[in-house]
Amino acid sequence: MLDFSTEPVLDGDRNDEPVSRSGPAPGGPDDTALFDAYSRTVSDVVERVGPSVVRLDLRRPDGSPQGSGSGVIVSPDGLILTNSHVVHGARRVEVTTLDGRRLAARVLSEDPDTDLALARIEENTHLPHATLGDSKKLRPGQLAIAIGNPLGFDATVTAGVVSALGRTLRSQNGRMIDDVIQTDASLNPGNSGGPLVSSSGEVIGVNTAIIRGAQGICFAVASNTANFVLGEILRHGRVRRAYIGVAASTAVLPRRLALRLGLAQATGALITAIEKSSPAAEADLMTGDFVIAVDGQQVTGVDDLVRLLNGDRIGKTVRVDVLRRSDMRKFWVGPTERKAA
Repeated sequence: MLDFSTEPVLDGDRNDEPVSRSGPAPGGPDDTALFDAYSRTVSDVVERVGPSVVRLDLRRPDGSPQGSGSGVIVSPDGLILTNSHVVHGARRVEVTTLDGRRLAARVLSEDPDTDLALARIEENTHLPHATLGDSKKLRPGQLAIAIGNPLGFDATVTAGVVSALGRTLRSQNGRMIDDVIQTDASLNPGNSGGPLVSSSGEVIGVNTAIIRGAQGICFAVASNTANFVLGEILRHGRVRRAYIGVAASTAVLPRRLALRLGLAQATGALITAIEKSSPAAEADLMTGDFVIAVDGQQVTGVDDLVRLLNGDRIGKTVRVDVLRRSDMRKFWVGPTERKAA
């Protein structure tokens, strides 16, 4: 698991004065019904998704343990999503399922830029699998359930909420991972590669990082990014990306401006940084610009921008529609292929 050390942050002033409350006393009938419903939801999700969560063990050539992590099976023929830093450099891993079966798997490819990797179980078998959800539909405050094998404790479940969306996280190769989910569902070393699951039982993220010294600040790569990476690896054996040289975050468009310009969307991809001599810099894009469309296809956030800047647009000129200050502007950008870090 990626571990980002930082100084602990203390809570605000403590107030030990008794606080008057209205409504039912804690533990009353209303609270009991709510907790029962919450418990049933978490239990149902774990029952459905738990069998698809596996432990991954890596071994050195002499057979000694090298490390372990978690993964989630996303197809019945044994495709496994996990973290790049879990399987980095390995060609094969040992997979342990919830029912105790040990299976061999081959690492198809890894994508350090998103800290994701894809493996496939080599045996011909039918396995329980989870469904990737649409992370674009997430809202802060939604229930989030993390399942994995932290510190070697198999099938561990923690629950919390989606704390924030559209975060940016630096991967181990130094590149920035966009559209990261922040959650307060507890993660520990060994949770890496396990799924973050919604109350509907869909995988909404792949757990990847914690901040040491901070309680309840954990991160997962969004499921839409994972779906993109999975598709690229299956089609090309690697992730091909069009590079324009921007860092961006999902942000809300100014409401009055959006209404005046007749925009149907409420959000876009806000450019937060531009690399020197990049295609974006040469096309005169600027920090603070909202990207709202690429080649006429709507961009409502970073995940759309990443998805649209795929390998098919390498070497071609694309039209980028931008909201700059109070005006709509069009720019022509020539993406190149993004180089490995």
